[in-house]
Amino acid sequence: MPCFILPMLENGDAEAPLLSSLSMCQCVHGEGRRRRNGENQEAEREAGRGYSCKRNMLWSLLAVTVVSAAVLYVLYRGFIPAAVRSSGWLALLWHDVILERLLNIVTGSSRPQRMLKAVQKNATKGDPKSVISAIDYYCRHKEWAMNVGDEKGLILDSVLTEVNPSTALELGTYCGYSTVRIARLLSPGSKLITIEFNPAFAAVARQIIAYAGLQDKVTLVEGPSGDLIPKMKERFGIKSFDFVFLDHWKDRYVPDTKLLEDCGLLRKGTVLLADNVICPGAPEYLKYVRNSPRYESQYYKSNLEYTKVEDGLEKSVFLG
Repeated sequence: MPCFILPMLENGDAEAPLLSSLSMCQCVHGEGRRRRNGENQEAEREAGRGYSCKRNMLWSLLAVTVVSAAVLYVLYRGFIPAAVRSSGWLALLWHDVILERLLNIVTGSSRPQRMLKAVQKNATKGDPKSVISAIDYYCRHKEWAMNVGDEKGLILDSVLTEVNPSTALELGTYCGYSTVRIARLLSPGSKLITIEFNPAFAAVARQIIAYAGLQDKVTLVEGPSGDLIPKMKERFGIKSFDFVFLDHWKDRYVPDTKLLEDCGLLRKGTVLLADNVICPGAPEYLKYVRNSPRYESQYYKSNLEYTKVEDGLEKSVFLG
């Protein structure tokens, strides 16, 4: 606000109005400063309150996360292991839903990425056996994952060695664990084609397969198995497969088996080996191969990977 001062007069009578005007000007300016200072202080208080509120929210969130993690850890070390040992569905719910999602949030990474880090840290590059051992140790002692696992893996090894395939097909690569198990046992010149629907899983699997030094024996294809199976002959020059390992979505076991038949990709003597036929289970597949005159089937009893829950593999020989 402008302040008007009366001009100085020659006589002393003008001093009183002049002093009065100066006093008024100082009051006006002082009031303005006080008002502005008050507004600034209020703004600073508001900013401080906002910062304090955000800080309290962050601390609260951290506290909730820590407490939740502590509770889950206690359950994991105490009650949960005993419960999941006796129930396949509890095991899958705990390991494959609750614990995995919690660890994803806490670590900011996915389970396949954590498995890859375990391989890179603990396995020897170019050594498939050490890659398998690193994954088995991680999944048994650190974080469960639905690989075929070490126990059923020995059954897979035995059947594969017996068949000694020139061409093999894997349905469901996941992180490449079973891919490495299969590829390491193939004879020179043999080929494994593995199909994975999930691009994120495929990206990790490629790195694990390469770390094991088996990339030249493996062709990893991304996409739905139902779309890719009819293109096998044209795309890869495959006449038929000697060995097929089914380890993808369980409701795809029967449709994909029938599709392999229809496309002429199974020859007389082709061996199909299906994982997780008990847990989580593939009852329609078991019914199909056990009752079809085109197959001769045998069940290998074992345990769900890295647990004591019953599971098994179904070996089915195609009779033509």
